[in-house]
Amino acid sequence: MKITKIEPLHIGQFMFARISTDAGITGFGEAGTWGHIEAAGICMKRFAEYLEGKDPFPIEHHWNVMHRFSYFQGMAENAAISAIDMALWDIKGKALGVPIYELLGGAARTKARIYGHIYENTIEKMLVECEVKMNAGFTAFGHLNPFLDEGNDKVYFKTHIKKMRDAIENTERMRAVVGDRVDLLIEIHRRLTPAEAIVFAHGIEHTHPMFIEDPIRPESNDAMARVAEKINIPIATGERFSTIYEFQALMARGGVEYARVDLCLCGGITGAKKVAAIAEAYQVQIVPHNPLSPIGLAACLQVAAAIPNFAIQEYATGFEAGTFESRPEHLGSNIVDKVPLPKDGFVDIPTGPGLGMNLLSDAQKIRPPLLKPISMRPHFDGFIVDQ
Repeated sequence: MKITKIEPLHIGQFMFARISTDAGITGFGEAGTWGHIEAAGICMKRFAEYLEGKDPFPIEHHWNVMHRFSYFQGMAENAAISAIDMALWDIKGKALGVPIYELLGGAARTKARIYGHIYENTIEKMLVECEVKMNAGFTAFGHLNPFLDEGNDKVYFKTHIKKMRDAIENTERMRAVVGDRVDLLIEIHRRLTPAEAIVFAHGIEHTHPMFIEDPIRPESNDAMARVAEKINIPIATGERFSTIYEFQALMARGGVEYARVDLCLCGGITGAKKVAAIAEAYQVQIVPHNPLSPIGLAACLQVAAAIPNFAIQEYATGFEAGTFESRPEHLGSNIVDKVPLPKDGFVDIPTGPGLGMNLLSDAQKIRPPLLKPISMRPHFDGFIVDQ
């Protein structure tokens, strides 16, 4: 079998790789640089120069060639490699008639626990959505931002004490609504400085969140480790890491307990398996990151099935067209042939060949290309706010 064509597909807010073969088998994968998805598509075309005409089966070999042929790596390149890697695994599974997890050592589990997104700009709306998600059977909520998802059109300023107390109170109100039926996965989205993160984490410790995600900007491993050392809530981070080495460096510093590996950014299924192995040695749990389409979800679930240190899977119920709004269904459900549906807070691992899921043939008509506009929320002093 030979690869005949590699195509980047810009569908809605997503970027996919579609790889065709002379055996009539097609594989799909997804790229995760949603702020710069066109750049990932260009990189796919570049890698096609190497891959077209080659056997799709030696995936580890191809993965290393794409990473190592030049001196340079980066978000766009690694997102393209990730999408291609997923598609190659999809082809191999389909060719052999087995789900990808069978090629990774077999199933360690048959179900994956999931958490749904809650996006709202007021605490009152968040509390209503907590009830809705509980009634839908979710036992964990993520993208749970007690600082709220207010729009970039609103100028921001609060005193330190008001900023902290409002967010702490919002967390307490969410815990009061859900009781012990639901785990709260507090998402800060790099909103705080290390000093603020330490104060906030101590303020919500009594609500027992499962973890606090990206309390500060994730570029500095030393700063994240400094925060981790001074708080008693586990830190989840890593969704912006595009190499396995970034995870290793942070784990070595004790800066993460839940590794948020993004399969659409950090090397696909091959990269995620490497991160999971490193994390296992550090007794760190894996929480795959996927605020993207069901194709990305399917890849995450294949890895979740095969690793011992899987904790919980992100299930994207929101972020439609880049808008922070909660929804009942998984993002992008209308462009694939099937989506695993929640039941009692879990989804079944797909058992079909490859990813167990395919893009619809008319997906490009259903969702025309969409780009995220470049904007940030302004601070009252004229600078910008991370959120």
